[in-house]
Amino acid sequence: MVNTLSLPAGNPLLTLTNPKPSLWIIELHNGFDNRLTAELILKGIMPALDIVEREWRERQRAALKSKVLEEGKGALIIVGKRDQDKFFSNGLDFANSSKDPNFFQLTFDPMLSRLLTFPIPTIAAINGHCYAGGFMLSLVCDYRVMTDGSSRNAWLCMNEVHFGAPWPHSFTAILKAKIGDHRLHRKIAIEGHRYTAPEALEDGILDYIVKGKTADILAKAEEIADKFGGNAVMGVWGLIKANLYREVLDIMRKDFRVVNPIMDDAAAKSRL
Repeated sequence: MVNTLSLPAGNPLLTLTNPKPSLWIIELHNGFDNRLTAELILKGIMPALDIVEREWRERQRAALKSKVLEEGKGALIIVGKRDQDKFFSNGLDFANSSKDPNFFQLTFDPMLSRLLTFPIPTIAAINGHCYAGGFMLSLVCDYRVMTDGSSRNAWLCMNEVHFGAPWPHSFTAILKAKIGDHRLHRKIAIEGHRYTAPEALEDGILDYIVKGKTADILAKAEEIADKFGGNAVMGVWGLIKANLYREVLDIMRKDFRVVNPIMDDAAAKSRL
């Protein structure tokens, strides 16, 4: 690919870069606070993931064939807008997503599943506030590195309990798979605790915290990418994760709704 690609064409909401052969970076820049809209997901994030996987697989096949395994490394970093140091993602555009009866089943959950089983290491470079759907986006990544919040407030929070939004089954399954302590489930889900970065590190939600701005967080994320990107070479990174998170994936594939003709037509309209 060219080193920089903006998606979707005509209304860029993210930028995909490939700063070196083994590393891809998705920078989210949807407005001020990176709301996870249907357009961002369907026309930005999902196509970007396809591009990354396709390019990595081409390199990985060539590396296996040539036996130069170093050339089959790969990792993906997802970061909020680089020049604002304030938001990773403020979650869903709830007012609009709640109008779409198919939003989770056809838009949000497929993105979560895709990242949960992505074939190369994924790192969330959390360079600011990380709320609700943004929190879930970070949880399905393999690693999370965040600003320490010492120079500017940065919170992690599942705040649905505070504004009256029920959790979809996917959120519950992901939380249980990624965070094993029932006391933390309560703290995160039904207390809606607003975490500072040091608190989230102590509770095992984050892997690293970094003092500084987005460039410093990205540098740490790239360090993680370099350390673990080689584990993707043999092609089993995503396969192991698919087994590790099989119960989560099975829950997300189930459709617990009673689908009525209006919902079915809305899904068809979106698909066609």
